[in-house]
Amino acid sequence: MTTTLLRFATAGSVDDGKSTLVGRLLYDSKSILADQLEAVETASRKQGRETADLALLTDGLRAEREQGITIDVAYRYFATARRRFILADTPGHVQYTRNMVTGASTAELVLIVVDARNGVVSQTRRHAAVAGLLRVPHVVLAVNKMDLVDWDEGVFAAIAEEFTEHASGLGIGEVTAIPISALTGDNIVTPSPNMDWHTGPTILELLETVPVGVDPSEGPARLPVQYVIRADGHRFYAGQISSGILRVGERVTVLPGGRTSTVAAIDVLGEPADTAWAPQSVAVRLTDDVDVSRGSLIVPENAAPALTRELRTTTCHLHERDLRVGERVLVKHATRTVQAVVEDIVPSAALGDLTCAPEADGLAVNEIASVVLRTTDPLAADPYARSRMTGSCLLIDPADGSTRSAGIVEETLAG
Repeated sequence: MTTTLLRFATAGSVDDGKSTLVGRLLYDSKSILADQLEAVETASRKQGRETADLALLTDGLRAEREQGITIDVAYRYFATARRRFILADTPGHVQYTRNMVTGASTAELVLIVVDARNGVVSQTRRHAAVAGLLRVPHVVLAVNKMDLVDWDEGVFAAIAEEFTEHASGLGIGEVTAIPISALTGDNIVTPSPNMDWHTGPTILELLETVPVGVDPSEGPARLPVQYVIRADGHRFYAGQISSGILRVGERVTVLPGGRTSTVAAIDVLGEPADTAWAPQSVAVRLTDDVDVSRGSLIVPENAAPALTRELRTTTCHLHERDLRVGERVLVKHATRTVQAVVEDIVPSAALGDLTCAPEADGLAVNEIASVVLRTTDPLAADPYARSRMTGSCLLIDPADGSTRSAGIVEETLAG
């Protein structure tokens, strides 16, 4: 039986029990090897604990163990009979906001953990803002440590209502709230007898049943070309379809050149196909010998994005060195990289204390703001709301190749 794959990220303020929740999820779903559990039990005994500290399953760095916090994104792979999972466990500290952006950028679900005793705190709001900014399709609120508030339904309901109201203002359409105790395992894998008033799913049940994947019928086709293959006297253009459906016989345009042609053949996993859809990796042959190379974008002739040399992006700065107005950078968009200059940096009121100061002419690490970029060569970008792939970009240092910032395209500007 073929199982689907869910990519999800976890987030939570310090000491809300996020790492314990992830450890409990892995433990109770029987996704831990015997030697891993033995190592955790040994480390727990050295700390004077009688039972295994499940948080140690994810806090793998030495500094994380010593400080009792999560610093870097920890990726975990596990599976149940119903679904496979890639979990990105992200840090809770505000100074590691960039790590959450990295972990959530490819996630289809974000699991935000709060302490039932503290409720929604400033970092909870930041995590919700990042989830809303990245337009993660599903947001789950796990109200943890319910055992420390006597399993009180009223406490849970008040927190869920406050968070949902805040999330709605960020453009998050739906929030699923689940009361849990990560320490005791209540509502993680099995329903809690202590909270029989909760009629919704457990954490694992939700993860196994939430809809995943991209509907290929949504949005026009986009094929960023990664590689040109020459075989049997023909040229094939290989890449991963980022959205939509491609069909043999369809008229297409190759950007940025603008030449048009017809799809003559499609190869999927070494076999010919009449159609292909996102996120399949394909090799496409065209009827005409047009100029196509790495960085080209193949799109339907009647649904091509406009070419632009100016982008307005919402950008999270990832580098220790500030991003400054007037600075020259490389913009990596899909498989294409072009030179650009930072024309403007403007704070975003909707993101609160995640953004830079109004008078700032630069963007510091972990800060998020609206950044206008002027590129030397045209880009065929979609708004991020339409496509997470062709609506996102990276800013790269032209001197050493380091990644400076991650941006999502809000709009393409004339020029």
